[in-house]
Amino acid sequence: MDTLPLVAPEQVGLSAARLDRVRNWMQHQVTAGKLAGLTVAVMRRGELAFAETLGKADLERNKPLRPDTIFRIYSMTKPLTTTAIMMLYEAGQFQLDDPISKFIPAFANPRVYSGGSRGKIDSVPAEREINFRDLMTHTSGLTYGAIGANPVKQSYLDMKVNDRGQTNAEMVDKLAKLALLYQPGTTWEYSMSTDVLGRVVEV
Repeated sequence: MDTLPLVAPEQVGLSAARLDRVRNWMQHQVTAGKLAGLTVAVMRRGELAFAETLGKADLERNKPLRPDTIFRIYSMTKPLTTTAIMMLYEAGQFQLDDPISKFIPAFANPRVYSGGSRGKIDSVPAEREINFRDLMTHTSGLTYGAIGANPVKQSYLDMKVNDRGQTNAEMVDKLAKLALLYQPGTTWEYSMSTDVLGRVVEV
């Protein structure tokens, strides 16, 4: 961010007053102890209109956070994929409450885990299908096979859902055959929802 010139927000169609709200929110996060430090940058039309860094990079050493502080960042496929999905939403390709089976028919008529054990999972019909909102908020009923232990998670391992040698289409086809852990829209569970969104982008 040090190498990019900062332009007046209004120059790129943004509001300086509204961006001040971001600065105030950032300060609150640090003051309230919710975050040790954070960096926020807003660009529009290729121009940097807002850049703020507040708080500490290391609380124990009282080391301030700087614009060039190196962060370890995980799961960046999630915001990138969701941005791609929202671009399609902005273009009117779907509504948030549309079922994803509109684009991936294999997800029609899902079933939800109701009991049983490995090798014999009992399931019931889902009350409704998974929609885009569910995928973007991790309330789809999907899960990850590697985190925790129950028959649904085990089925992910048995079906080799995370096989790195397969295509995204092959992975999603496997997921669509497995029981959901929860009824769509009812429970938050960090999951393969964004992987499915990635397949929707492909479609």
